[in-house]
Amino acid sequence: MNFLPRIAVSLAAAMLIASPVAASAQSFSSDQRHEIENIIKDYLIAHPEVLQDAQAALDKRQQESAAQKARAAIKKNSATLFSSPHQVVLGNPNGKVTMVEFFDYNCPHCKDALPDMLNLLKADHELKFVLKEFPILAQGSVEAAHVAVAVHMQDPTGAKYLAFHEKLFSGRGMVDQGRALAAAKDVGCDMGRIEKDMNSPEVKTTINENMKLAEAIGVDGTPSYVIGDELIVGAIGFDKLQEKIVAAQK
Repeated sequence: MNFLPRIAVSLAAAMLIASPVAASAQSFSSDQRHEIENIIKDYLIAHPEVLQDAQAALDKRQQESAAQKARAAIKKNSATLFSSPHQVVLGNPNGKVTMVEFFDYNCPHCKDALPDMLNLLKADHELKFVLKEFPILAQGSVEAAHVAVAVHMQDPTGAKYLAFHEKLFSGRGMVDQGRALAAAKDVGCDMGRIEKDMNSPEVKTTINENMKLAEAIGVDGTPSYVIGDELIVGAIGFDKLQEKIVAAQK
């Protein structure tokens, strides 16, 4: 019998032994306990779907618990999450719904999800889309994030940042400082200022804020989104993201 059934048998036996009926008998002998465990074992072997049902129920309970914790954390950190002066804002800055994406420039799933963001912005002119650098995959990701924040410092409107963002995701191979600087140059940034700003306190503050915020609300992978009070992990696609946006508008 594998690990999960052994746990199930032990727990089930323990529950039976601890039940009111069992308590009235004070205790079971060793032989009685062994007999109870064999009965439960035989039942589980004959009906293994019980274990699947129990695991599904446990998974659902854990997911609901995680979602509740995320909602509480999002509410607690809402000002920094949705309205930080350091963040990149695309779309309608006064939109009815704010959507936040945590991303890494070396994340292939973030690259695949880029068209989803662009299509959502085209489809919904009431959408405020916030981008937060979350460089967790490689040292090159950290380097690129520093350049990205420096690009945004030159262009608070986000237009030049978006061009930089698309260009950096359009290439192949690992993204690092060299790739990021080349992209910044291609979109017309002041490279002297980029070189100065990329190691500035503003850049460090922005990235540290994003990292702490991600930890607070439970972001541990990219891309991750926040829509309304819900945390969504993974590239779930345009249609599902749009459904979440519509739901948040109600």
